[in-house]
Amino acid sequence: MKLRALLFDLDGTLADTDRLHEQAWLEGLAHYGIQGDHHFYQTQISGGLNPEIVARLLPQLSQAQGAAFLEQKEARFRELASEVQPLPGLKALWDWAQSQGLRRALVTNAPRENAHYLLKRLGLVFDPIVLSEDLPAGKPDPLPYQTALQHLNLAPQEALAFEDSPSGVRAAVGAGIPTVALTTGHPPEALAQAGAFLCIPNYTDPRLWDWLRALG
Repeated sequence: MKLRALLFDLDGTLADTDRLHEQAWLEGLAHYGIQGDHHFYQTQISGGLNPEIVARLLPQLSQAQGAAFLEQKEARFRELASEVQPLPGLKALWDWAQSQGLRRALVTNAPRENAHYLLKRLGLVFDPIVLSEDLPAGKPDPLPYQTALQHLNLAPQEALAFEDSPSGVRAAVGAGIPTVALTTGHPPEALAQAGAFLCIPNYTDPRLWDWLRALG
C-alpha cells in the first residue's frame, strides 16, 4: 500500500525531552524518599501513563495528592523544556512529508498541557492530535494508534509510526503500523525486541531516507 501518513509520538521522538522528564520525576520522587537513577527511570517510568506510575510508586497518596504531585512534576518539566529543540533532521522529514502530501498525526501519552506547550515550542501543527488521557487506555495498548488511524481513515499499512520507548513501539506495532524507533532514551535492542523494524538516533539517519525513497 502507498504511504499516506506519518504518526509521531511526542517526548523523545520529536525532541530529546526524556532527560528532562527524568530529572523532573526523580526530583519529585526524592521528596518521598525514592532515590531513583537512570535505570529506574527507564524501567519504572519511561513510556508509562502518569496516573498509573503515581499509583504504583506512591500508593500512599490519595487521588487528589497524586494529581497535585503530577501537576508539580509537569510544571517542573515545562520549566526545564523552555529551550527544547527538534531532533536533528525532523524539519527535513516534515518538509518531505508536506511535499509528498502525507498527513501527520500526534499520538502521545503526554498530558494535554505538555503536548500543546512542546508543539508551540517546536512550531509543529498536527491533525489529528490523539491524547491517551482522552481514551479508555493509553500506550502500550494499541488504542491510541487505532484511534489515529480511524481519524485518518487509513489502514495500518498506509501509515508509518515513530516512537522512542518499548511501550510506544508495542502500541504502534500492536495496531499493525510499521514502526521506526528513535534511540533517544532506550537501547536499540529493547526497541527492536518491542517490534521496531528500524532503530535510528535521529532523522538524519540515511537508512531512514533510503527506506522512504524506496517507497517511491
